Amino acid sequence: MLVGTRELEVFEKARPRLEAIAYRLLGSASDAEDAVQDTYLRWQSAGHAEIETPEAWLTKVLSNLCLNRLTSARARRETYVGQWLPEPVFTGDRMLGPSETAEQRESVSIAMLTLMERLSANERVVYVLREAFGYSHGEIAEILDLTEANCQQIYRRAKQHLATGRTRVEVDAAGARKIVEEFLAAALSGNTDSLVKLLADDAISAGDAGGVFISLPKPITGALRVARFLRTLFTPDEAKHELVGGRLDLFAEVVNGVPAVVLVGGDRVFAVISLEVTTEGITAVHTQANPAKLDRATAHWTGGEPVVEGW
Repeated sequence: MLVGTRELEVFEKARPRLEAIAYRLLGSASDAEDAVQDTYLRWQSAGHAEIETPEAWLTKVLSNLCLNRLTSARARRETYVGQWLPEPVFTGDRMLGPSETAEQRESVSIAMLTLMERLSANERVVYVLREAFGYSHGEIAEILDLTEANCQQIYRRAKQHLATGRTRVEVDAAGARKIVEEFLAAALSGNTDSLVKLLADDAISAGDAGGVFISLPKPITGALRVARFLRTLFTPDEAKHELVGGRLDLFAEVVNGVPAVVLVGGDRVFAVISLEVTTEGITAVHTQANPAKLDRATAHWTGGEPVVEGW
């Protein structure tokens, strides 16, 4: 069935919100785009005259498609090589969706997207729709075919699973650059103590290389262990240069709302290192080096002044 001009306009108006919901649910921009496209195919064949509220209909279809994808993704990740981390997205990308409130901004951070992997599929959908998009429990109940009381219970349980008790430091581009400059100065100094001072006592370091590069099977925990790992990681040598085809420039960016080191060679992003910063220091260092998860970052890369040239 062909979609008329009005129906196409309705869908395109909803597309940014649908992409933002799907990204928070799936942790992958490419998977989010696929889920939205599948939603469009169902919109194409729908009886539009019978749909009273297109936004609610589209959200329901998308949410259920994402529920199915979450279930299959859990099975795939059991055989994933190394650690799994979400796909990083630069500030300004519409995939990040609304960012007016602290809850909306936190819901898309790499740390929170990683934490949300602990949730059941239903818990994740309820949490995202309620926390980031302000849907009422009644609306969510209709989307998931649950009772309103059940949705409220699921939401409370999800909040408990995700509670960290930390206060995240929010930054703009200038603040992010200052944090990255300080982090890189310590990491490149070869002085472990300088790094330890920046890290929270229970800091973690996790990395996703997708099996393309050698990576650790589990996160590293504890300030001293993380500092030693980072010191080694940032020590330049010929083997690293050969692996990436030469020297890289290191930039400071805001990625998923947090300061990040972006490693760039030529016109390609080779890695994104996100820094979760709280009032206690850097609590998490998330390194995304899986090339399959950096295509969007490369496509949206705009350059700028590097913090470090020719690393």
